This record gives sequence, structure tokens and C-alpha cells, in this order.
Amino acid sequence: MPRMSQAILAINFAGPHVAVQDKGRHGLMRYGVPASGPMDRTSFAAANAAVGNPASQPAIEVSMGGLVLDCMSGEVTFAVAGGGFIVEHAGAKRSAWMVATLRAGERLAIRPGHWGSWTYLALAGQIKAKTWLGSMSTHSLSGLGGGRLAVGQTITVADPQVRDDRHGPIICPVFARPRSELRVVVGPQDRFFSKETLSNFLSSPFRLSDAYDRMGVRLQGPSLAPSVALDMPSEAIVRGSVQVAGDGVPTILLADHQTTGGYPKIATVVDSDLDAFVQLRPRDHVGFLAVTPQQAIEHIRLRASTMSRYLAAVRDGP
Repeated sequence: MPRMSQAILAINFAGPHVAVQDKGRHGLMRYGVPASGPMDRTSFAAANAAVGNPASQPAIEVSMGGLVLDCMSGEVTFAVAGGGFIVEHAGAKRSAWMVATLRAGERLAIRPGHWGSWTYLALAGQIKAKTWLGSMSTHSLSGLGGGRLAVGQTITVADPQVRDDRHGPIICPVFARPRSELRVVVGPQDRFFSKETLSNFLSSPFRLSDAYDRMGVRLQGPSLAPSVALDMPSEAIVRGSVQVAGDGVPTILLADHQTTGGYPKIATVVDSDLDAFVQLRPRDHVGFLAVTPQQAIEHIRLRASTMSRYLAAVRDGP
């Protein structure tokens, strides 16, 4: 019997921030357009690699709100990778970091487990969704891009593939687990803060607050109030900036961060630590370790090399 040319998945339930994401909308920040893309780029790449997709293939980002899908027709192999979420498929309960095939009449439910804030559902086929400025990544504030998922919608997967040879667990690497010590490069506006404030920033524990979304997360801890007037002009911002408002509360900016801002940045988180950081949950603790720019570059290069080897092993299958 010939395989169906598409699979149709009905959305039975979708929590907040559950949306289509691809690698991101890069190169447009100069025009005021955030890059967006997955919060945890490591897990996004692992899920796609596990089903043999190209690295840039759109996938579904699932928040702690969870997602429930019913397969109405067709069949498609899927992978779930990210936080330690619970996967219920065709009546069987399993952990995330796995590959299986969803078939007509079956239900797939993804719900939060013991750790992690985000996980990724990659489907072996082409998700049919809207593009905006050349990308399906969903910008959370505007909803532009592939879009947020909502009850009553359906997901169409074109040219679905069944990869029974890939069924089974995916290795969850150590570097994908939550990271509670973040390496930072101090600055670029450390001149706005006293030596005592800088010392408190680097030596004190902070907690993630409930003010946590795709734009960023506010931290609870000692006040980091600037010691001089905030007279800096608005300037470009990057993912990982630790921005401090006039009330002394720091915010770590994430995937949907604004493109410019006028608050001082006390430090910038080394990019290779960010994917593991976003898997922390509100009320988890985090601390900061200062490194030099050269050390940051070395960490990023080492992580890129390690990640490349890991993804190659995942693509090779079990």
C-alpha cells in the first residue's frame, strides 16, 4: 500500500508559548527584527538530527504548559528532546529524548517532568506553516512566523517519513542538562556600577523569578542598582545580555529579546552556556563566573566542536 503524502495532527491541547520554531530569523536585527528561534538550540538540533531532518527544519517548541496531539491520518516518525518531559504515546508513558512513530488513531502527549522548561518535537517531514521574512520562527509578542499552536488547529506534515530504524532513546548529553553557574564577560556597561555591586553580582546567588518568557527572565537577589545616572544612549542588544533596570533588578535576555535598549548591561552570558541555562525553572538558583573575552571564545569553540561530534553520532542513529 503506498504511503500517504501527508500526516494530519489535531491539536487537542497546547499550553502557552507552544509554537513552531526554526533556526531563527538572522541578519535582520539592524532593522529592528528579533532573531527568535528556539530557546534551547542544542535540544532543537538534537531532535531534528534524531529523525534525519536538516538542521534548519522547523520543529515545535513545547513549554511547561505541554502539548497533546491526535493523529487524524497518515503516519510520521517523531523525536522529543529537551527538558526531562514525560511523553505519552499510544497509551505508553516514556521519558523524553526518544524517537517513535505516530500513526492514525494514536495520541501523543508531552508534559513537564522532573526538570527542564522547554522541549522540542521534531517531525520527519515538512511542517506546513506560515513564513515571515524567510523564517517560520514564531515571534512570541506578535505571533508572526509559523505561529502559536491552539486547540482546534491542525498540523499538516508534508512528505512524512517513517523511520522505524531510528526508534528508541536519544543520548541526552551532559551539556544539555540545566546549568546553574553561568560564565559571563563583564560589561559592556560595568562603569555604571560600583565595585561593591560588581562583587555582589559575581559572588551572590540569584533565583529565577516567575517573570520568565521567551524575551528574558528577571532574577531575584541582591540589588544591582546603578551608581550613576542612566544617561547612556539606546544601543544594540545580544542574546545573553544581563540588563539592569533602574530598580536594580537584572534580566537575562533570551531568544525574543528586543533589538535595542537603553539600560546598562552589567555582563553578557557566554553564548555556549545559554541553552543549558534556559532549562532552569522559576525559583531555581543561578550564579555567575567572570571569564575573559578570550576564555569565552575558547569555551564557544570547544562547545561547537563537541556539539558537532554529538550531532553526527545522533544522525547515525541507534
